[in-house]
Parts: sequence; C-alpha cells; structure tokens
Amino acid sequence: MELIIGQYVPRSSVIHRLDPRAKLIGVFLYVIIVFLANNWPTYALLAVFTASGVALSNVPLRYIVRGLKPVLFLIVFTFVLNALFTHQGPALFKFGWLELTSAGFIQAVFISIRLLVLIVATTLLTLTTTPIDITDGLEQLLSPLKKLRFPVHEFALMMAIALRFIPTLVEETEKIMKAQTARGADFSSGSLVKRAKAIVPLLVPLFVGAFKRAEELAMAMEARGYRGDVGRTKWRLLQWQTRDTVLLASIALLTAALVFLRG
Repeated sequence: MELIIGQYVPRSSVIHRLDPRAKLIGVFLYVIIVFLANNWPTYALLAVFTASGVALSNVPLRYIVRGLKPVLFLIVFTFVLNALFTHQGPALFKFGWLELTSAGFIQAVFISIRLLVLIVATTLLTLTTTPIDITDGLEQLLSPLKKLRFPVHEFALMMAIALRFIPTLVEETEKIMKAQTARGADFSSGSLVKRAKAIVPLLVPLFVGAFKRAEELAMAMEARGYRGDVGRTKWRLLQWQTRDTVLLASIALLTAALVFLRG
C-alpha cells in the first residue's frame, strides 16, 4: 500500500518553517476556495498555486505521487462518471448508449483537477508538519472552545495520534496480508461475498493489534504522569511570523483572483 497520510518528511524549506496554525488555516481556506473555480483560467491558477507549494516544500515528487496512488481509482471513476453522464454540447464520441460530449469532457477534467489539488494540498500539510506541531496548532486554534467546556486538548491529541498511527496500521495490514496469502488466503479473486469472507481473517488480528497498541500507549502516558492539559507546559512555543501572514495573504489574493476570473 502506498498510503503516506500521517508521514512527515523532514526538509529545510519555507513550508516546513511555517507556523502549523497558519498551515491549518491555509488548508482549510484552500479547501473552500477550490470550489470557486469554474473555468480554465481558474483551474489553471489553482494548479499553479498548488504546484508552487509543492516546489517550495522541497518534498520529493515521489511522495506526492505515492499519496495520489490510493485515490487514483476514485479520480478515474469520477472522471468517467462525469464524462459519460453529462450530456451537454456537441458529441465527441458515441457508441451505443455511451456518449461523450464536449461539456461532459470539460466537466470531468475540472472535477479531476479539483480532486487532485485538494489531495495534494492536504497531503502537503502532513508531509511538512510533524504530528506534535499539528496537535499544538489545532489545540491553540480551538482554544476558545474551552470556555464551552469542550475538551480541546484531548480532541487535538486524539487527532494527532490517529494521524501518527495511520502509517503503522497500514504497514501492519501489509504484513498480515502477506502472512495470510502465504497460508493460502486469496483477497483478489472470487465473488464479492467470497472476498468479504477472506477479509475477516485480516481484520481480527488487525483489531487485536490496534487495541494492544492503544493499551500500551495509554500505559506509557500514565507512567510518564500524563494528566491532560492541567498544569501542562510546552517546551516549544508557537510564534506567528511574517511568512505566516504572507501565506494567508497569498490565499486571500488567490481568492480574489478566482472571483475575478470566474465565468
């Protein structure tokens, strides 16, 4: 499996040095403004902006490609679905009930670009930000909710642990699948019911291992005196700098440009 969500790639880049709060806010706003694009200039602008972020991060391109592989089927399926079932404009191809129109093809390309830039932007967040920084940034952004007795620290910690253990669970899944395949299990052939039954021997040891790891983590945290955020201090304090303001300003300019270029 080529899943890289939760992995961190250490590099010396301006994207890595950004405040995690700025990156979290930036990705959140970017996910929203992506839906403002509706023509070729706006989607080209999104593609250039996303590519610029990848270039500034100094993250090897192979990590970005690996992050796209697990969702490649979804992108292709979405492309085909929009291309064949949007019947507007002149027909480019027709075979029986299948018909590809110009509007359908353009719509499929736009949706695919939208999915690609969304996935790349969110992947870039985890590749350039450590789980600890994500926890601290998320906790500080949600700190106003403490007045409403919302468990902000526990929620941020839970999110960070979930991100951190995604690669571990994926690696453990691969090991179990290889072990079960060596014992004669078949996960890729047969009917849907047969494949579902073949997954059961995979899920049981995976869940057992996950619960065991969770118990070990809880015991380790208790042994180190973890008591939530009560009286807790931080060794590294987040500091908002000029580059963080520049990031949000660039997203604001991007939003204005998308609104201006909308058809």
